[in-house]
Amino acid sequence: MLRLDPGDKRIHTARQFGVWEGGGEYNVARGLRRCFGLRTGIITALADNPVGRLLEDLMLQGGVDLSLLRWVAYDGVGRATRNGLNFTERGFGPRAALGCSDRGHTAVSQLKVGDFDWEHIFATLGARWFHSGGIYCALSECAPTVASAAFKHAQGAGTIVSYDLNYRDSLWRSVGGQAKARDVNRELVSNVDVLFGNEEDFTAALGFEVEGTDASYAELDSSRFRRMIEKVVKAFPNIKAVATTLRTANSASFNGWGAIGYYEGEFAEATQSELQLFDRVGGGDSFASGFILGLLEGRGLDWALRCGVAHGALAMSTPGDTSMASRAEVERLMSGKSARISR
Repeated sequence: MLRLDPGDKRIHTARQFGVWEGGGEYNVARGLRRCFGLRTGIITALADNPVGRLLEDLMLQGGVDLSLLRWVAYDGVGRATRNGLNFTERGFGPRAALGCSDRGHTAVSQLKVGDFDWEHIFATLGARWFHSGGIYCALSECAPTVASAAFKHAQGAGTIVSYDLNYRDSLWRSVGGQAKARDVNRELVSNVDVLFGNEEDFTAALGFEVEGTDASYAELDSSRFRRMIEKVVKAFPNIKAVATTLRTANSASFNGWGAIGYYEGEFAEATQSELQLFDRVGGGDSFASGFILGLLEGRGLDWALRCGVAHGALAMSTPGDTSMASRAEVERLMSGKSARISR
């Protein structure tokens, strides 16, 4: 999708917007490519018009392989298909960040199971990891069926499958709300290896309640998250790893930022530290790409968590949905070095 950014203005008062490419799956793929140097691709569809070509140009700069991108004929108006837009303003102090999606009837939401040769992608091309998420699966009735087919083909070829719950109330509100989201996500999660989610996702998207507290999600401590993860893994024994960011929103400008993770019976935690934010959107996706890198390289759970936390922190220090960090910067932050100028 195309992100329209009013900069330091608000959406409803802006007179000009900066443009960025974005999207949960794309952000992860781009982070793995641009920051960590892995070869990645995106499976998606765009309406063939100038907006779609703008998105293509932005994605080409991101280095992600576009050979699996499907171009869909544009009717001149957008009655049949169009490209998704996401207006996103940054928060500041007591004012939270705000997003406004304009994503109905998009080309990607109309993909069908037979639009891609999954056997070719996983068995012939040899993709090692496949990632999708709950935002895509909320866009249409057919989107979850496409994701489910991809998951099953991937697992049949020995490809690791990860899924980010990424619950967005605005996307599910008119199609059945949390009840529908839980039905869709519980079926999909039964076919994934690695699960990502934040403090709200496990309850809203899967229906796992936190026991023994009336606190808000932001106030939940890691021990409660651990118990929730244990419940998720017990309910879905196919899951080998779970990773969730720990975020305490003291204000829109300062957050506590850390993570807790599970991998093959073990837990690890990167404790929260205070983080000053420039643009919070995309921090979770950059966390996911750092975590994925750690598992792909066999670095272990602790390293993967710290890499994800560092990469997410750096992504939130720059504008736009995607990471502008280098691997050297991520490893420098992981080592505990300061932000003193490097020259």
